[in-house]
Amino acid sequence: MNGKRRAAAAGQAWQIYSETLDPQAPGLWERTRAVPRMIKAVFRGDYKGMSYGTLGLLAIGVVYIISPIDAVPEILLGIGLIDDAGVALWLAASLVKAAGDYVAWERGGRPHVVVGEPVD
Repeated sequence: MNGKRRAAAAGQAWQIYSETLDPQAPGLWERTRAVPRMIKAVFRGDYKGMSYGTLGLLAIGVVYIISPIDAVPEILLGIGLIDDAGVALWLAASLVKAAGDYVAWERGGRPHVVVGEPVD
């Protein structure tokens, strides 16, 4: 990963973390506890803020981190661990951001839309 991409990724992670410190926004612990509820709501079809594709990418990220097969093997100590750390950072930042959106949706009264009915 080149320097510009590393700086952009670090900036995005810092921005998401800073968002959790806002007294109006859900905190990091509340977002962490909301992740299982968010995943269940996506599978039930209640929450439309996250697609199955995004959920699939997050699952692939978890499998990549856990899997012994990597794009860059851990035998190359420095480089092999950096790719896993990058995926873990992306995964954590994505989950924290998505969970914050989900908590805001929950706080807003969980609006439901029934297909075929007019929405006011």
